[in-house]
Amino acid sequence: MTGFVLDCSIAVAWCFEDEASDICDALLERVRDEGALVPSLWHLELGNVMIQAERRRRINSADVSTRLELIGDLPIVTDDETPQRALHEVLALARAENLTTYDAAYLELAIRRGLPLATNDKRLRNAGANTGVQVIPA
Repeated sequence: MTGFVLDCSIAVAWCFEDEASDICDALLERVRDEGALVPSLWHLELGNVMIQAERRRRINSADVSTRLELIGDLPIVTDDETPQRALHEVLALARAENLTTYDAAYLELAIRRGLPLATNDKRLRNAGANTGVQVIPA
């Protein structure tokens, strides 16, 4: 079972103490219990955030590997339809909600699957509210 669509901003909060919160910790527990769904770009986005943090000396390579391994052990399912929808539904949603196509991919997935969207991204949260998607944290 998949509990919600997981935006990269939540997973990043699990990796850095200065971004941690009780709400994000609760979402980690929820992922462990219910699982989460991500668009196919999620892995690249998370990897990019981590490599940029490493380059800025915010985290070392060993800690990057450890955190990504722990995240990799979570029941996170990758949606295989995102690429086919990228140039149609996702692009249209990005236009309509003034989002990047990356963020619109999360929103499109939540809409299509009828799932809540977990994100810390303000613009994405607003777009979710505009389109009737339950956004968590509320």
